[in-house]
Amino acid sequence: MFKSLAQLATAHRNGDNAGITSVCSAHPLVIRAALRRGKKHGQIVLIEATCNQVNQYGGYTGMTPVDFVVFVEAIAREEGFDRNNLIFGGDHLGPNPWRKLPAEEAMAKAEAMVIDYIQAGFTKIHLDASMGCAGEPPALDDAVTAQRAARLAKAAEQAAAASGFALPNYIIGTEVPVPGGADHALTEVTPTSPDAARHTIAVHRARFASERLQAAFDRVIGIVVQPGVEFGNENVVEYRPDQAVALTKLLAHEPQFVFEAHSTDYQSVQSLSALVRDGFPILKVGPGLTFALREALYGLDLIASELDKAYGERPLARAMERLMLDKPGHWASHYHGTDDALYVQRHYSYSDRIRYYWTEPEAVEAVNKLMAALAGRDIPETLLRQFLPDLAVPPADRSKPEAILIAAIDRVLADYSAACGW
Repeated sequence: MFKSLAQLATAHRNGDNAGITSVCSAHPLVIRAALRRGKKHGQIVLIEATCNQVNQYGGYTGMTPVDFVVFVEAIAREEGFDRNNLIFGGDHLGPNPWRKLPAEEAMAKAEAMVIDYIQAGFTKIHLDASMGCAGEPPALDDAVTAQRAARLAKAAEQAAAASGFALPNYIIGTEVPVPGGADHALTEVTPTSPDAARHTIAVHRARFASERLQAAFDRVIGIVVQPGVEFGNENVVEYRPDQAVALTKLLAHEPQFVFEAHSTDYQSVQSLSALVRDGFPILKVGPGLTFALREALYGLDLIASELDKAYGERPLARAMERLMLDKPGHWASHYHGTDDALYVQRHYSYSDRIRYYWTEPEAVEAVNKLMAALAGRDIPETLLRQFLPDLAVPPADRSKPEAILIAAIDRVLADYSAACGW
């Protein structure tokens, strides 16, 4: 068992297929499932938050960085999980939430956000200043990106030194799939060219050196590249090792680094294992976990409708439909087609944009109603076979709906554990 992310590059060079799952979710059941699995296997757990999800203004979760840490640590205590085995990561930290503002104003807010992340105890920081701000191109070149990344790193270094917190490990690079998945059908995704990845590293290395941030650059453990994986609303592009050979060979010449793979959701365990083997030991997953949770919730919604006529006909699914229609902001610009197609995407898309709604009061009320309807009620095996056929539920858990939900999430996490060597 490795105890530090900095050991991943050494493990890869030694031919050890050691990786780590980066759990990118703020859903309490997802976090609970990850911590429970980590405790069971004695492994470190990496929980990440994005700049849009958690920032000094609350993000879309309503949580600041310290709020998020307190939230996760409370679940860790309930699960008896060793805090020393818990790593907090900040993903895409940069001006993205404020990119409609002038660059200087957006970067000032990004600096404040990075400082808050460091002071909250985050020790893995993905520096992402690749997006243009007001009046700039949508995507910036490596030179400007590296200059702004170094600026954010300097703020992080100073904050860590002043507060006495551990100096962070960094991730650089931004050539990633669309956050949350693409909004159109995909057939293939081209991996990052080795020349592009090499140039990103070189420009960042030079910029950090010119800013007297060599010590910080020595703690850059990985680079985000596109391995050729992605998911859209209706399909998944699986990893093809043969197409990434030129890219993965780069690591032999840059032994400090590993690759970080984003949007690995819905990849098979074989593909996940191949990613780790090929130098992508940091596997980020988020929508795939809440998709599994939604599957289980909707399965239990159907089961409760069959078991108790007073419960109603799929009240959870109906409540979520009303909620998403009333508040379309999280899905309207991502889903396309006829009314029927939009309905299917709202509930069943791989992009899983329904995940943004589970903390809404109406959704919480509907889930609580479902949990109350099934709590202590033994669910017949036949109904589990009908509505949750891929989920093995031991008899002792058939009257525990939360245990069933966690089991559904854990099925996904188990594939990542297997790929990561545990």
